[in-house]
Amino acid sequence: MSLPPTPRWPADETGVPAIDGDESFGDLSDKLAQCFEHTIKLPHTFEDLRRSKQGRALQPLILYLSTQVDHPALVSALLALKGHFSALEETGDAIPGVNEARGYACEFVAWQFLVHLKEADIIQSLLVELSPGTRNANGRRISENSVGGLAYTGERSPLLPTSNGDYFAHGDSATSRFDSLMSQCQNLSALELAVTAGAKKFLSQRPVQKIINGLWKGDIVFWETLNVHSEKKPRKYNRKQADPFSRLRVPLYLKVFETLFFAAFLALYYAVLVKRDNTGVTIPEILLYVWIASFAYDEFGGWVDAGQTSFYASDFWWTWDISIVIVGMVFCVMRIVGLTTASASTVDLAYDVLGLEALFLVPRIFSLLSLNRYFGTLIPCLKEMTKDFVKFLSLVVILYLGFLTTFVLLARDSRFNLKEMSWILIKVFFGSSYLGFDVAAEISPFFGPPVMLVFVTLTNILLITSLISLLSNSLSKVLDHARDEYLFIYSVYVLEASSSNRLTYFLPPLNLIPLAIRPFRLILPSERLRSARIILLKATHLPLVLAISAYEQLPDIRKADAKATSFSGPQTPILSRRPPRLPVNSPRLLMADESNIRGRVHQTSRPHNRTGLTESDAQLKTLVLKLSTQVEELTAMVSQLQQQREASMSAA
Repeated sequence: MSLPPTPRWPADETGVPAIDGDESFGDLSDKLAQCFEHTIKLPHTFEDLRRSKQGRALQPLILYLSTQVDHPALVSALLALKGHFSALEETGDAIPGVNEARGYACEFVAWQFLVHLKEADIIQSLLVELSPGTRNANGRRISENSVGGLAYTGERSPLLPTSNGDYFAHGDSATSRFDSLMSQCQNLSALELAVTAGAKKFLSQRPVQKIINGLWKGDIVFWETLNVHSEKKPRKYNRKQADPFSRLRVPLYLKVFETLFFAAFLALYYAVLVKRDNTGVTIPEILLYVWIASFAYDEFGGWVDAGQTSFYASDFWWTWDISIVIVGMVFCVMRIVGLTTASASTVDLAYDVLGLEALFLVPRIFSLLSLNRYFGTLIPCLKEMTKDFVKFLSLVVILYLGFLTTFVLLARDSRFNLKEMSWILIKVFFGSSYLGFDVAAEISPFFGPPVMLVFVTLTNILLITSLISLLSNSLSKVLDHARDEYLFIYSVYVLEASSSNRLTYFLPPLNLIPLAIRPFRLILPSERLRSARIILLKATHLPLVLAISAYEQLPDIRKADAKATSFSGPQTPILSRRPPRLPVNSPRLLMADESNIRGRVHQTSRPHNRTGLTESDAQLKTLVLKLSTQVEELTAMVSQLQQQREASMSAA
């Protein structure tokens, strides 16, 4: 009895692009896009590409990129194409699901490419921003805002020029279909592109989450020193070389300080509302104005640091933050107007407006719970259900306006006016159907009852049932990908908190202090002003840095830092499940061992500067011997079964 042939990867590498390593970002994206368009022509999910034969077509591309391509913007281009194909899927130009499958293919290839990199190379590939630039007559790259050959840098720019390559220079072709994509990717890293493109599958993979967890705890930092010549560069944190004040940029500590800020904000809010002073301004009210101004200034700085509005809007809480600022500013304006004009009604209305602040401030203070796995899963559910509800509400409004017009015209001779009829129909829509039947005859003796019966049937039975079913489907879709949704929210916060280009970051409400020296920008050199900001930061944030240093010196923290895998975020660790043990004669076990050997052979043949640690020859020989032993045992077992069958047939 012969063994079944072992499946092999296709050797045909048709469609694999030729990447030299010095292409512009647009040319690189174009080559990769043509490859995906040539390879993916049917709808597939990410799991299909990962676990079934659908992903075999991408293996030649992955092998080529991992062994022969060295382009710093490769991962960024793949993730940018994810957003490109997702946008094409919404337009519906191709077969439904094809462009979505191409987007999943971009995530899959980017993930598989990272698997073959060292940790230091993964950090560079994911965290280095793609900055636009031009080249001078000698071919040397200079910044677009350079003056006199020296790059001018602001407070939110790296203090030393970085050389990331001229990724955004146009290629040889006069027109490129990725011109708009190039502008959208400027000043964003690969992880930030993954967030804006919605690459949730990519962000949930283990190599990517290890980097994000390192940013969360501060094991990976962008700013290691705090001086005039500091340079923004992703690197591993070295306690002996790093400035203690650079720990203020760690997202873990920023989240703690943010929670304390909102706790003080809420305390001042209650103090102002409990002691309402209609004639003057109290001390808690003055402090509340300071808190509102510092929070608004911090939000503005966060929007500027995001680089792209789409990345800033990726955070779930940005609507709450904007609402807090708007309500606080309206209260301030109305309070000033009321006090200057001595209008009691305006002052009372100002306090009523401030009462609306609790709708946004109270949920915002509990945003820390979004980093918990359970609550972090519920938030995407609420977000998707809200989107579907708003879409469904358009149909409800159309039907409501039609019935409202009819009932108002029918009740023109009765006691119901437009306002009363509107509230009656709203009550009927939310379940008070008996009220509609009671007033139906008063609206119109002939048409009132049947039209009200149709309205109650449509609203309380058809529309409400459809809405519940729609929201249930939205909930099920999100829960099916609960881990991806949670890690996406977690990744967005970590990147927003850690990727700021500002050298000196003042925590609110202390961020209002640097505004006092901002006018000196007109008379002082940029280096002197930057040095003054550093001194001011160290003078105002010294207690916070001492608290962080004391926390990091705890024995438990030192033990945790001593571990090899110190990158761990707030998410609950996933328990490792041992795969079911297969019998020795299982074809799946033989195919798995052979694929492992083939994969290790490929890893051994790759250059050492682009791959991680490879298996030794002794381990490879051991696997070969193990496979040979299993084949011999399988052959012996099959032969024994054949002999027993022949003996039983002869005995019969």
